Amino acid sequence: MANSLYQWMITGIIALLHPFYVSVIEIQHNATEKNVDVSVRIFTEDLEAGLKKMNNKVDLIHPTDQSLNNQMINAYISNKLKIKIDGKLYPLHYVGYEQQQESIWTYFDIPNISSFKKVEVDCNILYDFEKNQINIFHVKENGIEKSYKLDYPKTIASFDF
Repeated sequence: MANSLYQWMITGIIALLHPFYVSVIEIQHNATEKNVDVSVRIFTEDLEAGLKKMNNKVDLIHPTDQSLNNQMINAYISNKLKIKIDGKLYPLHYVGYEQQQESIWTYFDIPNISSFKKVEVDCNILYDFEKNQINIFHVKENGIEKSYKLDYPKTIASFDF
């Protein structure tokens, strides 16, 4: 019993000393709207660190210039996340962002998609900031969800439906 408690405490201390660098990207087909909704969740301080390469005065929680934040987020994620649907590369249309607890959710859409059979992603979000970055994908089409985890330095994932 004491040994198990000791191991649990050591594991907890190590987890505190070595934080996780994870983003979650959800790609979901919206058949009613005939578009693909894309949401990207990144820890606020990690996204700010990535954006500071564009502008040293980034503050996503208490922005002084919301328009500038929107421009930077759109430029950064659009540059780091490329999505091909059925072999065609589509631009991401930026919708906006919101803070939820310790994370920033950013929203994009891809219009005029009635259905798809294959999604390919090329993603290196925060790879320029943290070499331990993990990008987790959840792709949903017609009620079927598939997931995949990209670990640095891998950038490509493919989903067939």
